[in-house]
Formats: sequence, C-alpha cells, structure tokens
Amino acid sequence: MKKICTLLVLFVIFAGCKKADVIKIGIAGPLTGDQAKIGYDLLNGVTLAVDEWNEKGGVLGKKIVVVRGDDRRDPREAVSVANKMVNEGVVGVIGHFNSSCSIPASRIYNEAGIIQITPASTNPKLTEQGFHNIFRICGRDDQQGSIGAKFVIDSLRKTRIAVLHDKTTYGQGLADEFKKNVESKSKIVAYEGLVQGENDYTAIVTKIKQLSPEVVYFGGIYPEAGLLIKQMREMGLEAIFIAGDGVIDPEFIKIGGKATEGSYMTFSPSAKESPCAKQFVDKYTARYGDVGPYSTYSYDAVNILLKAIKEAGSVDENKIADIIHSTKYSEAIGDVEFDEKGDRNVSPYILWVVKEGVFIPLQ
Repeated sequence: MKKICTLLVLFVIFAGCKKADVIKIGIAGPLTGDQAKIGYDLLNGVTLAVDEWNEKGGVLGKKIVVVRGDDRRDPREAVSVANKMVNEGVVGVIGHFNSSCSIPASRIYNEAGIIQITPASTNPKLTEQGFHNIFRICGRDDQQGSIGAKFVIDSLRKTRIAVLHDKTTYGQGLADEFKKNVESKSKIVAYEGLVQGENDYTAIVTKIKQLSPEVVYFGGIYPEAGLLIKQMREMGLEAIFIAGDGVIDPEFIKIGGKATEGSYMTFSPSAKESPCAKQFVDKYTARYGDVGPYSTYSYDAVNILLKAIKEAGSVDENKIADIIHSTKYSEAIGDVEFDEKGDRNVSPYILWVVKEGVFIPLQ
C-alpha cells in the first residue's frame, strides 16, 4: 500500500513539473459554423507566432502550448470556452472574434486573472468595463462608425440612408454608431434588424426598397452581408452598400458575387502593403495561403503577450498587464500603444471598396 501511495505522489509531482515546463495561451473564436473561416484565420496567426517563439526556445525557457476554444459565435459557448481556459491554466487568451462573445468571456478572464487580447471585437463596451487585463488590438465601433458616416456625408453626399444590422452586440452596436454620426445631416429612412443564419432577406429588402434609400449601411458579418447584397441587386435595389470590418473577407465576394462590386467597408490598411509585415506575410502565405483580414492582428496579439511575459520574467497577470499598458510595440500592423482602458491610442480605420472582385483601399 505504501508503495502505491509513493507512486501516486511521484506521479502528481511529475505531472506538476511537466505542467510547469510549458506556458499555455488560448485562442478563442468560431472554429465551426458559418464563421469558421475567420476563426481559422485567427488560429493560423496565433499558431505561426507561437511556432516562431518555440523555435527560439519558447519564453522564460518554457515551451508555449496553444489551447483552442470554439465558441461557435454563441455567447453561451463563449462562457464555456472561457471557463475551459481557466481550467486549462492559460496565461492569456487571444480572442474572441465576436463582441457578443468577448464581453461575457472577459468577465471570467478578469476574475481569473487571465490576460485577454482580442484581435477583432470592436464594441466599445468591452473596454469600458474597467478591467486592467483586457485589451483590443483592433479599433472600436465608435471610430469606424464615425468614419463611415463622414464618408457618406462628405464624399458620397447622400442623404437617404437605410440602416440594417444583425441584432448582435457587434452588428447593432456598429449600426448605432454609424446612425448616431450620420442622422444630423441625413434622413434615416429605415432602421431594421435581420437574423444571423437566415437565407432569405427578401422581406426586409422589399420593405426598404419602397423607401428609396440612396445608401444601405449594414452592421454585421460577411455571411449575411453577402446574401443581403445579392438579394438587393436581384430585387432591383441599387443603393450603395456600406458595411464595417466584419464584412471585409473574401467570403463576402464569394457569396455575393458580382453584386458586391462597388460596395464599401471600413477596415485597417492592408498588411500586404506594409514593410513591417513583409516577413509575416511571406511566412503566412507559404504555410496557409492568403492572409486573412484578422490573421495579422492575432499574430501581433501573441507577440505582444509573449514579449510582456518575457519582460515581466513571470506569468503574473498584474505585471504583464502593466507592461502591455506602458509599452509601445512595433508589430506587423505597425506601432501599437494601449491607453488606460486597453484600447489602441490611434484609430486604424480607412475606407475600402470592392473593385473587379477584390478589396481595394481608397486613397
């Protein structure tokens, strides 16, 4: 009996030592379902960065291990993923993609002392909670909403606007920010919500077509946006289509086809055009193919997290968060600094247009 107990004690000690030999970081996003493409864009960026660090010996002399979490773009699943990350003992999480997932998950990460850096969640509420350990490497909806509104008013000079959204935290939040910034100088002829995952938006298109909008602004993600613009054009609604960063993905053009031509989106400048990102782009394309819209963001988020761990000399959450807040990083997307809320100091947004089947930045 003593021999068995001794073996059990040795096993527990050995398991604890093995656990201490690695540093775990999580990647959380939609890895299945209709947003799986962008979930894997995030995962690929994380994996590439982690592999580069491990090739150089890891961090603090320990190998870095990636823990995956599939939230299926569902806030309830996101909470389950967050609890999984806590149980796995991750130091930080890169994610989530959707704001509706990042916000409830952030409360769990904050309570557990886990660093969260989202590459894509843009709803302002995420960083308005006062959590010291929560960051976003992308911009905010109040930033891109105002830029979209300014473009409609000053460049397009349109005054009859229909505003649609997908009823999510991200989609409706972005639509509201756009509406708030545009309505003083334009007429909002419609403000409507549609349902994620549906295949038929003809009822809502019929309704807004009768109101003769010059512009349709959509707050949502590319699966719904592609179907929406396709059905708009099929039904003769030729209003200019504008959306946010959740739509600027090749899948939008694939779903919507020729109907997407001439549509506009707000997003950051292209990593492919940045000298800072050349090494990343070359490595990513050699391994995975085309760089996803948010692959650069997830890659940089990992590097920021691991650089902070290295500088802290430990996995202490408060030390890591203090370093991230106080450091200016030069990454593939350019210079990154965070304010006291965990937001980037500079808005990264510009306008893009679909031209001849590809996304082109407006100069």
